[in-house]
This record gives sequence, C-alpha cells and structure tokens, in this order.
Amino acid sequence: MKFGVREICDVVLKAKAATKIGNKIFYKNEPVIYFDTLKTSSMEGAATTVYAQGGRGNARLVAWEGERTVTFTMEDALISPEGFMILSGAGLIEATTGKTIKQHITETVDKSDVTVTGTEAASAVYTVKLTKKPYLPADAGEDFAYVMFVKDGEIISEPFIPVHENITADENGFYTITIEAHDNYNTPNDVSDKYNTATLYTKHDFDSVIVDYYTERNANAYQIEITADKFGGNYYLEASTLFRDQNGVDMPAEFIIPNCKIQSNFTFTMASSGDPSTFTFTMDAFPDYTRFDHSKKVLAAIQVIEEAGSQDLYRTQTVHLGDDEKKFS
Repeated sequence: MKFGVREICDVVLKAKAATKIGNKIFYKNEPVIYFDTLKTSSMEGAATTVYAQGGRGNARLVAWEGERTVTFTMEDALISPEGFMILSGAGLIEATTGKTIKQHITETVDKSDVTVTGTEAASAVYTVKLTKKPYLPADAGEDFAYVMFVKDGEIISEPFIPVHENITADENGFYTITIEAHDNYNTPNDVSDKYNTATLYTKHDFDSVIVDYYTERNANAYQIEITADKFGGNYYLEASTLFRDQNGVDMPAEFIIPNCKIQSNFTFTMASSGDPSTFTFTMDAFPDYTRFDHSKKVLAAIQVIEEAGSQDLYRTQTVHLGDDEKKFS
C-alpha cells in the first residue's frame, strides 16, 4: 500500500494529569482544547550520528546513531484565549462578579453630546455622554478617567478629571460624567494664551472631547497573564488527518504523541497589511506509553486505517431470497 498526504490535521490536546487551567479543572485524559483551524502541521524526526573514522583519507568506518528527537509543529490561523494561554504558559482569568476585569476605553464624544451649564470659568460644568459606564470609585485614591478638549483634530487642553460620584444610565443606555472648572489640575498661567481655561469655558471653543477611562466587566471577558515562572505544559496529543492511496481512496490516519511539551516561545504579530497573523505551536515529544499499550514507551505513533476501496474486495456469496422470504409479515 502506498499513499500520499495532502490534508491538514485536526488536533486535540488532552491532560496528562489533573490540572487547573484558568478557572476550570481538567482531569487526566480529559480533552483540554481542540484545534480545527490549522493551516499547516508537521511532524519532524531527527537523530544525531557519530562516526568512527580512520585509515587513508580518514574515511567513515562505523556509524552510531542516537539522541533521537520528534517535534510536532502546527500553525493555527485563529486562536482563542485558551489557545494562547496554552501556547504561552500564561494564566487565564475569566471576569466574574467578584473579580471584574477593567477594560480600557478611549472614546471621542462630539460636542453635540456635551451639555454645558454656566459660562464663567469658575462655575462652568460640562456633562459628557458616554456609551459605557466609567469606573470611577470615589475612594480609590487615584484617578481613572481623563477628559481632553479637541479642536480641529488636536487636543487643546490639559486632561480634566471628572467628578467622582455615582453614575447611572439614562433611558437610552448612555452614561454621563461631569467636569468642573476646578477639576483642571494644570491651568495655564498665561491668561493671554488662546486656549487658556477661561477662554475655553466662556467661548466653548472645541469640536469634541476625548475621554480616556475604564469600564468594569463581570462577564464575557478574559485576561491572559504572562508571568516569569509559568511555561507551556505537557499534553497527550492526537492529530487526525487523511492519507490517500493510489486508488483515490482516503484513509483515516492518526498521529499520537503520548507526552508532548509545548515550547513557550511565541510571536504575536499585528500589522495592517499583508497576510493575517498566524500562531505557531512547537511541541517536543518525550517517551511515554500510549493509552492502549503499556508494554513500551514511544516518542510517537502513527495509525493508518484501511477503508473499503483501499484494498481488493471479493464477493464471497450471492444470496437469493425465496418467495416466502420476500413476503412481509
């Protein structure tokens, strides 16, 4: 039987032992993650060869081979938080009510969504409408939101600090924050400056405002934390693909690595042109038992299943039904 290979693998990684990944516990042999969007996958074997050499010309006389290694590499077109966590060895935190994730937001608000109360520099109040609820704890000890006035695409003021108070949504789901004249902690000293605080407040000389703030997420948010002491783990790998024989019949094939260690090296590429970024997983194989054979340890195993049509088939009997057998009861 001869066959060719021109198909990608679908890969599943299973836990080698009970382990906690993120907020979930996986028990031994339980599937941890499936990869079904791979672009390429390959298994490479290598060995080191040393020679006894001598005689005229120092020719090679005897060879010894050893230090065999098997490496499985796969390139994924897409990645999930769990996939990146496994690739980098990072921790995964899922947002909950008791442990929220603060999302950074930079929002540009048009002047039409800014309400002005008062015209004097010392008493003017600006109310800014936002799409998300700002995180503004009154007792945090530091500031988490800043408002900057913009004119003709350029920031024309120092950051203003919003008033810390309870924020509620209006009937349309928008949130509002307010800033007052005394919230500007860096007022220009030169009163003749075109964009000093008084001129800005009395003439409302701006087109929009930029609000830099945070909002709390208590669900549907993940945080991947890369620390210096956490690395990629060991998994039981099963990769399913198809081999095609000379009759054009596809046969299921399975690559098995009973103990693979994911290399923690990764590159996260972001660009606005060219091909989209891919994510490469490189796994080193270590000797271990496959799940159904504990007689010997292997680096890897390859299973090929012959399907009907991949071998010669012979009809061994033709069944003729009698009249009684043809009747339905």
